[in-house]
Amino acid sequence: MAVSEQAAVETPTAAAQATPGPLDGDPALIGVPTFIVGSIALGLTLIGYVPADAVGAPVTIILAATAIGQLIAALWAAALGQSAVAAIFGIFTGFWLSYAVLVLGLLHNWFGITPKAATGAQALFLISWLATVVLLTLGTLRLPAAFTLLFVLIDVALTLVLLATLGGSATLQTAGGYTVFSFAAVGAYLFFHVTSVATGGRGLPLGRPAVGG
Repeated sequence: MAVSEQAAVETPTAAAQATPGPLDGDPALIGVPTFIVGSIALGLTLIGYVPADAVGAPVTIILAATAIGQLIAALWAAALGQSAVAAIFGIFTGFWLSYAVLVLGLLHNWFGITPKAATGAQALFLISWLATVVLLTLGTLRLPAAFTLLFVLIDVALTLVLLATLGGSATLQTAGGYTVFSFAAVGAYLFFHVTSVATGGRGLPLGRPAVGG
């Protein structure tokens, strides 16, 4: 074999060895725990763990941990070609970021929303996201039941907080807070599942899909 022919054979081989392999891993390992910590902070606020004049307390976690974690998970999933996972984490990136902006905006009057109009602004936020998460819930019907349960509980929490906001009901707000804790618990179960799989285990039972199971 001539030297030029040998080089032609060896060059693609060397290039293939230098090319990084496909991305690997599970974006949920970041997305799920950062979702949980933001949910716990929100739930504690809703049940009155912090006083009414400290409603911005959970924003430190929601903005600096949860929203960023959801964004990282969404980008990771997109790089893996996991479109559905990327969509879920990307949508919740928007939810948590917009929640933080709403709270900070109301506290610092960024958007010219008067205190009298604050209830309407909060209701607009809740209605918009409730409609979106309901659509997302319907989109999870082909996923294992644990995922659908998670989104159903988010729907219930948003509904309760919306009713509490419109009616000024502390009881409904507290109920919404405890519902937030319930979907955080489902999130914890999912986190144990993904960590078990990532460390070589079998994972936990997630239930049959509601559609096509």
